[in-house]
Amino acid sequence: MTTADDSASRRNASSSLRRALGILMHLAEDRGHPHGVTLTDLSTGLDLSKSTVLRLVAPLKDVRLVDQDPESGRYRLGPQNALLGQAYLERRDTRQIASPVLHRLAEESGETVHLVTFDPPEIVYIDKVESPRAVRMHSRIGGRLPAYCTATGKVFLAHSGDDVVESVIASGLPARTPATITSPDRLRAELDLIRGRGYAVDDVENEQDIRCVAAPVHDHGGAVTTAVSISGPAARVTRERLPELGALLLSATRTLSSDLGGRTP
Repeated sequence: MTTADDSASRRNASSSLRRALGILMHLAEDRGHPHGVTLTDLSTGLDLSKSTVLRLVAPLKDVRLVDQDPESGRYRLGPQNALLGQAYLERRDTRQIASPVLHRLAEESGETVHLVTFDPPEIVYIDKVESPRAVRMHSRIGGRLPAYCTATGKVFLAHSGDDVVESVIASGLPARTPATITSPDRLRAELDLIRGRGYAVDDVENEQDIRCVAAPVHDHGGAVTTAVSISGPAARVTRERLPELGALLLSATRTLSSDLGGRTP
């Protein structure tokens, strides 16, 4: 039989757990103090008394989720967090986690949605949700296309180092449609635009009568590991719709980055 004392004990334990997790999140998110934070920092930042922080942090120190510098007394994340993070990253299934986001995007946009990875100088489709409409883009999971003339490819290039961009340029920029960007300088300028705007556009540059918009998905270090695109006939994916679709994508990829344990800069 559950007593009032049992219920109160469970509530106290739950509250203590939430506050202890709050300490971990505070240490993880406080990048302004690379050498750790003081007891006063934690007390003030979490609105807890110093005695409460000391009580909560003690078991975290015991299991090395929190370390304390013996000289300065500052607290920082301990090495066991790396073990938890690596275990999570090894067990995640990107396609499975991304699936609800892709399906929602396809429903909201009415167009075909792709999840794409980068294998320079090409992009690779790793998942796809078809448009509910009769006329749609032809593509297949596992298919490859050049990075320089696709929206997802330009997303990857915009977030790659100069060496990757120059290697893609060196591999050639042949025209696939009359609108393909074939000038290295124009492509570099386009990548600058993408970095500022947040999303990329394939303005009928890869396939005749197909327009595409794409945005990046960031991993735990902020790097772009995958990208998501919305593609459809140019008559439906008009230039006037690009800001709307770009906003949809940016919202979706921020959510997906978070779901995958990533961090959007």
